[in-house]
Amino acid sequence: MALQKYAFRLLTVGAFALALTGCVSVPDAIQGSSPTPQQDLVRVMNAPELYVGQESRFGGKVVEVINQQGKTRLEIATVPLDSGARPVLGEASRGRIYADVNGFLDPVDFRGQLITVVGPITGAEQGKVGNTPYKFMTMQVNGYKRWRVQQQVMMPPPDPWYWGPHPWRYGYGYGYGGWPGYGPGPAQVRTIVTE
Repeated sequence: MALQKYAFRLLTVGAFALALTGCVSVPDAIQGSSPTPQQDLVRVMNAPELYVGQESRFGGKVVEVINQQGKTRLEIATVPLDSGARPVLGEASRGRIYADVNGFLDPVDFRGQLITVVGPITGAEQGKVGNTPYKFMTMQVNGYKRWRVQQQVMMPPPDPWYWGPHPWRYGYGYGYGGWPGYGPGPAQVRTIVTE
C-alpha cells in the first residue's frame, strides 16, 4: 500500500512538472503562413535572388532602428531560433538583416531588444557595420514578437528518501504537504527568453 501511494505521488509530481513546462509553440504573431519559413541566413545570402518572395522567420537582437517615410527599418543581428521561434541566448550572430516594418516604431522600445520577425524576403542590400561594408538580407515584416529575458530558479530534483524536516528518517518519505523533499545540491538560476 505504501509503495502504491509513493508511485501515485511520483506520478502526480511528474504531471505537475510537465504542466509547468508545457508545449512550446510559435506565437500567433510570428506563425506566418508557411509550415517551414526559411531560417537559414547563410544559404539565403549565398544567392538572395533565389529566395525573393519566400517567407522567412529570423530573430535576434535589434542593433539599430531607422525610421523612414512610412516604415521602420530594424537592423537585427540574427541568432538561431528554438522550437518556439525564440532567439537562443548565448549563440553567436549568424549575420545581420534589415527587416522593414510598416509604420512608426519608437527606437526606445526596440533598440537592444530580442525580437523575432516573419515575412517575405525582398533581396539584399549593401550597408555598413561600423565602417565596414556589409551585405544585408532584406525582408518585409508581416509579424513580429518582442521577447523578455528573465531569470528562473531551478530547484534540485526530488529526493524520494527524504522525509519531511527529519532527513534521518529513511523510507518512501515526503516533505511538507506530501511533496517530495528536494535533493542535495544548490538551486540553479538560469536565464530564459519568454513572452
